[in-house]
Amino acid sequence: FARIEKGEVILYNFHISPYEFGNIHNVDPIRPRKLLLHKKEILRLYAKTQVKGHALIPLRVYFRKGFAKIELAVAKGKRKYDKRETLKRKEARREIERALRRKRRG
Repeated sequence: FARIEKGEVILYNFHISPYEFGNIHNVDPIRPRKLLLHKKEILRLYAKTQVKGHALIPLRVYFRKGFAKIELAVAKGKRKYDKRETLKRKEARREIERALRRKRRG
């Protein structure tokens, strides 16, 4: 996820593997990373994330001219009842798979 702090966009919990041929000075692969954005982009994202329950989420990472680019989106978190519903679906799917496996075995 990304967060806007002091007018800067910082990406957290994003793993970037260290340079394989680097020396001892390779940095932590999960350290917070500062993203480069135009001030207008930062202000627009800040306004959108001020609504309760909205967050900046990285959608995809790609490379262009030697730079890693990250596509960000403003996303809304799940509600408690949505989480419960998702858990019920997962549990039902697991039960069906277990029953099918038992039936195949004999």
